[in-house]
Amino acid sequence: MREYSIRHTVTADEIDAFGHVNNVVYLKWFNWIASRHCDAAGYGGGQMWQNSFGWIIRSHKIDYLYPVKPYEEVEIKTRVENVKGASSLRSYEIINSQGKICAKGETLWVWVNYKTGIPCRIPAEVSALFGF
Repeated sequence: MREYSIRHTVTADEIDAFGHVNNVVYLKWFNWIASRHCDAAGYGGGQMWQNSFGWIIRSHKIDYLYPVKPYEEVEIKTRVENVKGASSLRSYEIINSQGKICAKGETLWVWVNYKTGIPCRIPAEVSALFGF
């Protein structure tokens, strides 16, 4: 399953002094949907901790394109773009109810051994969960 999406209604605590969603909330949403996507694919945080192997973040990129307002409903979308060796690129879009892309971004994830912190090749069975 390469793609995953959820709907979310903006809450009051996600709004900043300028009356729109705070920039750091987009990053929170990106992490949230990535976690939900992993759970839905069948290898979520519980399995990662139990097996001592899983994802860590190497880098993020976010482009803020259009403000999201209080109590607006948005669609948060993610897609696993590739899986190569020890890393995977995941993309995101935040789309408002008028169909405008309000933000888009990317995260480079790295598969690591949680006991050692050392990156390692993503197992074939994990890659397969995301269509690779």
